[in-house]
Amino acid sequence: MGRVWRPESDSRANRWPVGVVTRPGAAFAILAALAVLDTAPARAQWVEPPGKGWMTLAVYHQDTRDHYDTSGDRRSFFADGHAISTAAFLTGAAGVVPGVDAWVQLAFQRLRYDDGAMDRVATGPGDARFWLRVAPLTWAGSSFPFAIRGGVKLPVGDFNVVSDFIPLGDGQRDWEIIAEAGHSFWPRSAYLSGWVGYRWREENRESLKDHGEELFYLVQAGAQAGRWGCRITLDGWDGAAGITEGVWVPSFQRDLVQLQPSLLRQIGPGEAELGVRFSLHGRNIPAGTTIVSRYFVRWGR
Repeated sequence: MGRVWRPESDSRANRWPVGVVTRPGAAFAILAALAVLDTAPARAQWVEPPGKGWMTLAVYHQDTRDHYDTSGDRRSFFADGHAISTAAFLTGAAGVVPGVDAWVQLAFQRLRYDDGAMDRVATGPGDARFWLRVAPLTWAGSSFPFAIRGGVKLPVGDFNVVSDFIPLGDGQRDWEIIAEAGHSFWPRSAYLSGWVGYRWREENRESLKDHGEELFYLVQAGAQAGRWGCRITLDGWDGAAGITEGVWVPSFQRDLVQLQPSLLRQIGPGEAELGVRFSLHGRNIPAGTTIVSRYFVRWGR
């Protein structure tokens, strides 16, 4: 397939965990505003060889007073609500054996929600994620960049079902499987890649909520000229209705579609990225713009 330009790093934007509050009017605001997309790695159909890998630090910041309601309409938060989230994700990947690599992701967050009743803030570690990825076609002698990635999210971030508490995690495990594919336009320094995945979400036994399972996806295109590069990414997910205290609630589901253009530049041993993520459509999720910054570096070369 020839030489491939492949700046793997993490993507899939932030989602604040769902909180439960008893103050009138705040319950929906926390549900809709205090959830940022799970950030997860996004483009890496080229599995790392043994002894090589990469690491990336990504920071997401969103400041918004709007949300998408249950019908998908964009509205202001109740009682002049104001949601501010800053989340940092450290992700690393390393080749294990030919055709197999392993990924780890750690998170740290500062989540704030203010309204006419009170101000709430929480700071600390978020949930951790682990993946194994295989490139099955390489075992058949093919160089086509196709991979299958399976992973788990473990509840590390604080979760508590009390009034006015902003949780830093979902309080339950998620399992997911992802099919990835890509194409390099070498000798031009350009590529097209994407994936589609499915996430199974276990019940949160403390809140008695069973979040609906989710189908998620991403497609992106990028190019490079010298030390500069650019990328545009479309991603999102479609969530099923959830269950609360044993009752199926059709309106208890979240969807989101986002578009992110980014500018990249090689700085030092790695590559820096600055992007803006725009929400195009959603349900029960914040609406607004997210600033994304990232630094990516390879090791083992």
